[in-house]
Formats: sequence, structure tokens, C-alpha cells
Amino acid sequence: MNPIDYSDALVYIVDDEDALRGAISSLLRSVGMQVAGYASVAEFLAQPRRETPSCLLLDVRLQGVNGLDFQAELNREGVALPIIFMTGHGDIPMSVRAMKAGAVDFLAKPFRDQDLLDAIHAALAADRERRLRDQALNGLNERYATLTPREREIMALAARGLMNKQIAGEVGTSEITVKIHRGNAMRKMEAKTFADLVRMAEALGLA
Repeated sequence: MNPIDYSDALVYIVDDEDALRGAISSLLRSVGMQVAGYASVAEFLAQPRRETPSCLLLDVRLQGVNGLDFQAELNREGVALPIIFMTGHGDIPMSVRAMKAGAVDFLAKPFRDQDLLDAIHAALAADRERRLRDQALNGLNERYATLTPREREIMALAARGLMNKQIAGEVGTSEITVKIHRGNAMRKMEAKTFADLVRMAEALGLA
């Protein structure tokens, strides 16, 4: 595996075992990762999260809250934070529930350092990719907002596979006007080809 720079990434640890939390923090810092440790979910929630590639190491059994229930709460709130569960009491139903709800991994204590690092690498890579996708989609939405209503309409119809002549009949204008609007849409969306415009429309949910 090629070495990856995770110096800009942050690993959150929520575990009420001080010794384990400290040991994991030392391990992650030794490989160049930034770490923030908390003894409870309440402590974690009390601190603002940084806008950087991140993941959460979460103990399943914590005082005051169940880790699986907290995962469900984050999912309901739309918090896209990759979770790696740690447990000394794990069983198959718990791990199945965690993985079905989107957990990256489910590690039974004691676990090997390399198993933990592999899971964290996968979680951080997934979060980095998600953030890049979100940035790209935000850029698409910003460019789409510059289109006129007619340009948006024609972009959507073209993405559905309609020819210029069909679009003209659909919107009640000339084929030449359709070509002009479609060209304007491609320029504003920074689409180099019509295929690019179709992919953008699909990403925006228009097609």
C-alpha cells in the first residue's frame, strides 16, 4: 500500500476507558494523524467539528448512551462521519446492525494496531472522497444557479435524450433558439462536451 498523507485529517475517539483512549491517541499521533479524544458522547457533541477529512472511533457501550443508538442519531441528522466501532462485548447481531447502518468496521477489543490503522485509513479515504464529491456538487449547483429558467428547462430535456427539434416542439420555440440556449447552458456549466452536460444534469437530479 502506498503511503498516504493524513496530516490534514482528524480522528475522533469516544471511549470512556482513559488508558485505551490514551494508547490509541499515542499510536495515531506516532503515524502523523491528528486526534481528539472524549470520554463521552456528550463531550464529543459539546465541541465543534472541524471541516476536514475525519472519522469517529466509537465504543459500543458508553455511560449514558449506546454507541449504536448514537450512530442511528447521527444518521437521522444527516451527519456523514465514518464510524469505526470498538467493543469488548461485541457479538454478531451488534456488528451486523452497525455495518448495515454504514459503519466502516467493527473491532473487538483487544485489536491489533494494524487492524485499527487499516480501518482508519479506509474511513478517512472514504470521507475525503465524499468531501470532494460534495465540493464538486456545490460547484455544479453554483453554476446551475446562473442559468436562466429556459436554459435550465432545455438542459433537463436534452439530458433526457430529446433532440433539438423535439425540445423545440416541447417548449414552443424554434430549433435555432434551442441550440442557442443549449450552447449557453454548456458554457455556463463549463461542460466541454454534451456528454459532460448530461452527466452534470444527472448529478443535479435533472435527468
